[in-house]
Amino acid sequence: MTHHDTSGDTHSHGSLSHADEPHRHGDVQGRKAGVVIASTRAAAGIYDDETGPVITDWLTEHGFEVFPAMVVPDGEPVGAAIRALLTQRPAVVITSGGTGLSPDDRTPDVTRPLLDREIPGIMEAIRREGAAKTPLAALSRGYAGAAGKSFIVNLPGSPKGVMDGLTVLDPLIGHLCDQLEGNHGH
Repeated sequence: MTHHDTSGDTHSHGSLSHADEPHRHGDVQGRKAGVVIASTRAAAGIYDDETGPVITDWLTEHGFEVFPAMVVPDGEPVGAAIRALLTQRPAVVITSGGTGLSPDDRTPDVTRPLLDREIPGIMEAIRREGAAKTPLAALSRGYAGAAGKSFIVNLPGSPKGVMDGLTVLDPLIGHLCDQLEGNHGH
């Protein structure tokens, strides 16, 4: 069956009408994004947060309007920061840190109750990407899912772990946002 749908197909790649608008990775222009860094030590100023700038740069490169990264102590402050961001209706919230097995690693535990729907395939892919480099990637307990139309993902606290996660999200993020907003353009 050949499918020729011309009704309202504004995504035809042959059209030049959008030549003045740069098309980037599924086009997320105008969408907001938030970053939450779970680190008791960075929040206390004991050391500089290294993952926030990496995530913020990645989001900016993908066309998101990024709120300043929130650096908070591990545990419940992470949940409070995510809830505060969700009131701004961001398309994406990325957390870094607090996904391991230490007693204060509680990011997944405070994230999960906020999710309407989990997207387990994303975390499986992120752990697989990380496991190619270190067996410890399997210990990350992070979640990925939707809270309303917002996508939330828990990345590890290391710059390498964050890069692995962003590598997985790179080809997905535009489509993911489109689907959560109910736009099924491809």
